[in-house]
Amino acid sequence: MPAIYLDYNGTTPVAPEVCDAMLPFLREKFGNPSSSHEMGVPARRAVAEARQRLAKLLGADTDEEIVFTSGGTESNNLAIFGRLDAWEDRAKRHVVISSFEHPAVEMPARVLELRGFRVSRVAPCSDGVVAPEAVAAALADDTALVSIMHANNEIGTIQPIAEIARVCRQRSIAVHTDAAQSVGKIATRVDELGVDLLSVAGHKFYAPKGIGALYVKRGTALRPVIHGAGQERGLRPGTENVAAIVGLGVAATLAGRVRDGAASGMRRHRDRLWQRLAAGTGGRVSVNGERAPRLPNTLSVNFAGVAGHELLARAAPLCASTGAACHSGGDSVSATQAAIGLPAATARGTVRLSVGRFTSDEEVDEAAERLVAAWNELTA
Repeated sequence: MPAIYLDYNGTTPVAPEVCDAMLPFLREKFGNPSSSHEMGVPARRAVAEARQRLAKLLGADTDEEIVFTSGGTESNNLAIFGRLDAWEDRAKRHVVISSFEHPAVEMPARVLELRGFRVSRVAPCSDGVVAPEAVAAALADDTALVSIMHANNEIGTIQPIAEIARVCRQRSIAVHTDAAQSVGKIATRVDELGVDLLSVAGHKFYAPKGIGALYVKRGTALRPVIHGAGQERGLRPGTENVAAIVGLGVAATLAGRVRDGAASGMRRHRDRLWQRLAAGTGGRVSVNGERAPRLPNTLSVNFAGVAGHELLARAAPLCASTGAACHSGGDSVSATQAAIGLPAATARGTVRLSVGRFTSDEEVDEAAERLVAAWNELTA
């Protein structure tokens, strides 16, 4: 049987238009963008164009607010450590995050704690949404930074970042959001969100792996976390990955053009999949974050009476996961599951199914059949 891919939150394929745009910069246009000769100039122009494309998608005031990185993890680290290292008031040693952040935010927070910072972790409600009032209650006189993800990578719940940013702005506290899962799926405009820093991961919206960006609002002080030459305004030294940057730019333009239509199609596939799973199991499934605003492509399903990894193994070849790809498998409760208060017995049967632009009705129906058949076998 052909494999069915339902792990688009883990990574996406490179869109054909993106791949086509990248190829010339892997072959004949291979110059270093820092070189002033005739091979370097086209590369430099291509990087500048990609920066403009991404700035347009994000609603940035200027393309100078875009810093290219190697991906979401580096962007998060640059945002957190770079902002705190540049903070003028060294007495401000408090950071606020949510209790279900991606490891690329949670692990830097743990490093900060080792350095003597206080980190407050705000729990979401049981529906998977962090309340702005809860963030406000966690703020202190020495709070230097708030970092809350835009959309949860496991259950897809969308966080009220604009409201959280408004609360923080009243107290002159910088706000960062990890938008790795939201960019390209829903509107993610910095002018509407009101954030100072926003992280982008290219491989989550049909650009290649190993490329990302950090939006840095004009006037936001930031220091580099790695040191070298002056690329990316000195914030991210190192010779630019021109082909991947070009790919990111084209993916951004593509996202701006097809996002709304693609979101509608993904939502239809997500809901079709859910309806077939619910019917096939006699209702012995539930959805995490069902009543909250969610990404249009994400379905986190709890299958009663089974272990998620065993269900997926029996439904193979079906490419999905029990949680985020960056977490270990097995029966352990993830940070997200724990944060929303999911009982261990329920969390044991959780499977994350995420559709994408290229998912078909036939794949959805076949995936549902395989999962229902596997569930029936395991619960017989």
